[in-house]
Amino acid sequence: MRDYSYLQQMNERSLAQQAAVRRSTFSPAEVKTLRPFSIWEISTFMFDVPADTLRKKLAEDPTLPQGEVEEDGRQRWFTLSEINELRRRVRFRGKPLSPERPKGPALRVAVSNFKGGVGKTVVAQHLANAAALDGYRVLVIDFDPQATLTHSMGLVEVKEWNTVWGIMCRDLCREADRIMESYDDPADCPYPAADELPKDVQEIGTMRAQDFIQKTSWPTIDIIPSCANAAFVEFASAQYRSLHKAWSFFGCVARYLDELPHDQYDVVIFDCPPAIGYQSLNAAFAADVLYIPSGPGYWEYDSTTSFLGQLGDALQEISMGFEKIAANAGIKLPKSFLDVRVLMTRYETANPLHAAMLEAFRNVFGADVCQHPIEMTRAVEQSGRFQMSVYEQDYREMTRETWKRARQSFDNAYQEFKGSMLKAWAARNAEGGK
Repeated sequence: MRDYSYLQQMNERSLAQQAAVRRSTFSPAEVKTLRPFSIWEISTFMFDVPADTLRKKLAEDPTLPQGEVEEDGRQRWFTLSEINELRRRVRFRGKPLSPERPKGPALRVAVSNFKGGVGKTVVAQHLANAAALDGYRVLVIDFDPQATLTHSMGLVEVKEWNTVWGIMCRDLCREADRIMESYDDPADCPYPAADELPKDVQEIGTMRAQDFIQKTSWPTIDIIPSCANAAFVEFASAQYRSLHKAWSFFGCVARYLDELPHDQYDVVIFDCPPAIGYQSLNAAFAADVLYIPSGPGYWEYDSTTSFLGQLGDALQEISMGFEKIAANAGIKLPKSFLDVRVLMTRYETANPLHAAMLEAFRNVFGADVCQHPIEMTRAVEQSGRFQMSVYEQDYREMTRETWKRARQSFDNAYQEFKGSMLKAWAARNAEGGK
């Protein structure tokens, strides 16, 4: 008989092999590093100025970062930190190079859908990378126990208490004490205090907000990672809800992010699991904007339809069944998003079926459909296979046109994302912020 112990043994063997594959994906030192960027890339894709103009600026001011020159002297390469210093110090025709950053806390974007394989992680990773190359400071939160985004960011060994599960445990402790203190006589409180919760929850409850944030190979991208062991968060959360029925379980991540300094990050991007559960609901309640990737086939369309229906139903049930709990926790119901966007992925421009499906999406969802789909190219395929985004791939390792086409596809999607983000930011500020 093959009971739970057999499945656990299979899992252990698979995890061991999985770790070996991931380590071999990165550098021999088992640490993923971000490649440098050439003057051609910086001038063409980041600063939008002629390369000779940038070279002239560097020659005129030797105190600026000069990059590393190739042995033949033909090309200079710059780290992202050096690029960001150039952003701060250099102007072209009086125009600053730093991106627009409205006031207030970071804008939060959830990348979510039901179906696997539609590119949720690819979209989250590339939006994060593009925003970082644009000069923004980014926090990514991996809600998915598959932890693909975590691994693509260079993290291999992650403990479950450093994941969203840990944030939820910490939140339960803090909320338990807050609710207890709201009673004139704590003895009248029918719910447990933090010191009455399970020991492992209490231990995590002492962690600081910054303890969950880890560095990545990108100097301006941090991550709250995930791991395979975090898959039990759905079971654990149900158990905690039964222990403390006044806990607003859907507001954990929103409360956590509210603790962070407003100027620590500019953008927060969530990579959500392919399910409606405790983690995806936390992502939804914390998000300002909902991004829904979908492939160009009927099954993806069907899955997107189901996702919208079930997420809408779940948010409605919370709005109708948890009014008092939410009000006591300072949560405004019903939950609303500043924007909802549908982004088609794995799109082939020469495929008439893909063109027909994109038109069908636009007929149904109208202006909510992004104008620039993510095209399927060789570079995009390699980004998933080697856990490297198009931005991380060195264009010298393939034909420049192949790399450039993939990059332009993601750049177009990012510019549209940025426009939606800035509009949502303005709308939030007009409403008085969070």
